[in-house]
Amino acid sequence: MAIQRGVSLYSYQQAQFFKELDLHAQIREVGRNLGGADGIELVDEMSLRYPDPGDDFRRQWCEWMETYGTRPVAMDVGMDVLQFRDHVMTVEECADRLRHDISLAKSLGFTNVRVLSVVPIEVLVSALPLAETLDIRLGKEIHQPMTLEGREVGEILDVVERTGTRHLGIVPDLGIFQFRASEVQLAWFERRGARREACEASVELALRIRRGEAPFDLVDMARHTAGNLRSEFNRFLTKGTGEAVFAEAFEGVKRFTDERVEGPKEAEYRVVAEALTLSRTSADTLRELAPHVTHVHGKFNHMSPVPDRPGEYQEIAIDYEAAIGALKDGGFDGYVNSEYEGQRYSQDRGREDLMDEVDQVRRHQEMLRRLLAA
Repeated sequence: MAIQRGVSLYSYQQAQFFKELDLHAQIREVGRNLGGADGIELVDEMSLRYPDPGDDFRRQWCEWMETYGTRPVAMDVGMDVLQFRDHVMTVEECADRLRHDISLAKSLGFTNVRVLSVVPIEVLVSALPLAETLDIRLGKEIHQPMTLEGREVGEILDVVERTGTRHLGIVPDLGIFQFRASEVQLAWFERRGARREACEASVELALRIRRGEAPFDLVDMARHTAGNLRSEFNRFLTKGTGEAVFAEAFEGVKRFTDERVEGPKEAEYRVVAEALTLSRTSADTLRELAPHVTHVHGKFNHMSPVPDRPGEYQEIAIDYEAAIGALKDGGFDGYVNSEYEGQRYSQDRGREDLMDEVDQVRRHQEMLRRLLAA
């Protein structure tokens, strides 16, 4: 089977919030307007009446799939360990929740369940027997700033090697191939007071790091989420404190900014520090891991026209050519699902200036179709 195209309905979160597209309309958009894309991925608590949508919904869901020629590919599950007032959920409580979600996914025809990158391996191992019984593949998301060479992937491979299971793998989020801040992210920083020279410094630093020419010592950021890195940098910037392991890199960002921006403000240090949140993972590793990929999150923040090529679009901050090429060369035969997240960088603006999610996903699908056919 060739690589297939689909859409994570997470891409339409803004349209859903404004009641412009309900679940039915989102599925119709995928089935009718994306030139052969048929895969549906959704976040359970966003799209369903969780924890049990009911039998009437299941019947309606199956009718939609048949009507629009779409296919349930992946159900994304959360793990809110702080939902109880008196305790943090234990590993086994999380595994029980995951077992419930596996059964829910099966009842709706999904073949993959994605868990968040921070879910402990013990939770997956505990729920794995049910996944095997129901023929559901569990995939752990590998998300920026994690890398495919990191501990999270190693833990998955260890379990696969030890047990021989075919029902555990990884979900690469192609944001791990982002090599610079996107233009919409830089514009967001500019509206918060960052000058153009600071944005240019952010891109310069990211590209230097990509070439192996970082002007200071880097530490392994892959064990931390991008949100935690930003929080740590903010603490360093405002209070002069933080984890010692980050001190050299944070000081390096500050020096780099001082050399390029006159009298830099906090927003300008922060935009330059975005260069530290990038994964710098290897396409060669993705090629080797292709047999362990359950499905792929086609992350993107902004699709812009390709100069002098009408009707073609590109994501200038993510190396899609390398990622798609590695999946093809590695023999991956599952789904790449568009996952648009750029709307978060325009939600400080007026309603008339918000990004059009439908158009952005259509543009992304044009690029995927072209790269897969190359």
